[in-house]
Order: sequence, then structure tokens, then C-alpha cells
Amino acid sequence: MINAEILKKIKTGAKVRVWEKIKEGDKERLSAFEGLVISRKHGNESGGTFIVRAVLQEVGVEKVFPINAMTISKVEILSSPKKVHRSKFYFVRKLSSKKVREKLKV
Repeated sequence: MINAEILKKIKTGAKVRVWEKIKEGDKERLSAFEGLVISRKHGNESGGTFIVRAVLQEVGVEKVFPINAMTISKVEILSSPKKVHRSKFYFVRKLSSKKVREKLKV
């Protein structure tokens, strides 16, 4: 479960690092996924999710994280925008990394 204080900071445009538990055989390890939150859906209810997008080896990768997932061990907020003008950042999918930074004024 994610802390309620952290949930308020997870919003569109924030850079986050999500640590999730991955089970491989009988072993369990933590894996980090760092990227930009491009959408947040369904608020804090049981089906709430947020989508994180990262560019790995010049390929865009997106992961959908359920808010109430037991596999998420912690979420770190790296940076959070002061004000965003859109609720969903789906336009980021078509832009290069440099253009995204210009648009978000990072």
C-alpha cells in the first residue's frame, strides 16, 4: 500500500521512482522503474491506477501501476510540477525526450 501523503504527490507530470517486488522462482527482489507520470485514473478508490513512462534504450516503455497493489514496496517522488494544464500527458508519446523537457519546462 502506498502512503496517503505520497498519493497526493503522484500527479500528472511528476517524475517518480517506483520500487516493486518481483518474484523469480523462490527468490524475491526489488526492481526500480523511474519515469514520468502521464496519467492518473480513478482517484483513490480500489481500482485506481497511474501510468509511468520511461525511455529505455531509445524505446518508450509504459507501466500501469495499481494504487492498491501489494507488489509496490515504495514510491519516491523525484520532482513534482507546480502547475499542469492537462490531466493526461498522452501527447508525450509522440515527442522526443528533448521536446518533452521543453514542454514541461524542466
